[in-house]
Amino acid sequence: MVEAICKEIKMKKDRITGQVGSIYLGGGTPSILSETALQKIFDAINHTFSVDANAEITIETNPDDLTPQKLKELKQLPVNRFSVGIQSFYDEDLIWMNRAHQAKEAEDCIKRSQDAGFENLTLDLIYGYPLLTDQKWLSNIQKAIELEVPHISAYALTVEPRTALAHAIKNKKQSPVSDNQSAAQFVILMEKLVEAGFEHYEISNFAKPNHYAIHNTNYWKGIDYLGIGPSAHGFNGQNRYMNPANNALYMETLAKNKLPEMVEELSLNDRFNEYVMTSLRTMWGTDLQKINADFGKDFLEETQYNLKNFEDKDWLVTDGDKIRLSQNGKLFADHIASELFIVDND
Repeated sequence: MVEAICKEIKMKKDRITGQVGSIYLGGGTPSILSETALQKIFDAINHTFSVDANAEITIETNPDDLTPQKLKELKQLPVNRFSVGIQSFYDEDLIWMNRAHQAKEAEDCIKRSQDAGFENLTLDLIYGYPLLTDQKWLSNIQKAIELEVPHISAYALTVEPRTALAHAIKNKKQSPVSDNQSAAQFVILMEKLVEAGFEHYEISNFAKPNHYAIHNTNYWKGIDYLGIGPSAHGFNGQNRYMNPANNALYMETLAKNKLPEMVEELSLNDRFNEYVMTSLRTMWGTDLQKINADFGKDFLEETQYNLKNFEDKDWLVTDGDKIRLSQNGKLFADHIASELFIVDND
């Protein structure tokens, strides 16, 4: 797999012409790879592209992966940021989520990482699941604050179709997820983290000043990105590239010296909808001037017309040509974005 990933990197050498400003290793759990395997991937990147000396280089990890030995290995690599899947600081919740680590391990791995010199950390938390009382949620938030990490990502639990949880809920063996609980706990999250000095710079992401995730911020701002590996997606401003999720198919295709990607050509409407969906989620908001310049007067007028309903509900804040979600509007971010979409006529 590592050889296939390195081969894909080299085959896509013409996709990036400028400097690489961020590298993100994840979905999945790339921290299970050995130091040698990870170094091979970094060597392929550095031999193929020009990487900024100050590039943000993030690796996704599970708490149980961040052993003292693993931290020593990661110290030898160019990685300078960890994304740690904490999820909760309660053992019963981690068991319910089928997580491999324990609550003490979650706390200890953050402290170990900081002691090893990795201070640029982000941790993931989950809210809105049946076991999580508001008091436990407040405790999880407070623990994250006390650990002095500069970035926190928090996501409401979603029930995906054809999963064990969906099956258990359907058969009444598990309580259904409550939208009201998720909304209430999202409000608690916003209030407590902003109070603690975090900036709510994207719906699910909070950072201390100047600690925004460069990689994710570029994505939300519509900057091009290159996807490598099974299931990876890339975007060049005009088209989206998608690799197959099947590992065997991915490797077999590269063995034949072919890129294992599908290309989705985005229509003008697609590109507009993507811009609205990503920009509206951020504290920088949606820029009406950009809509006019990139998509034209008709898109601008349609957007301005569709905005009125949400401005009347106080879900949006207008600041010159920038449209941002209000505190209440953040509870309805996906709904508002979808109502602003422009749909292709059949």
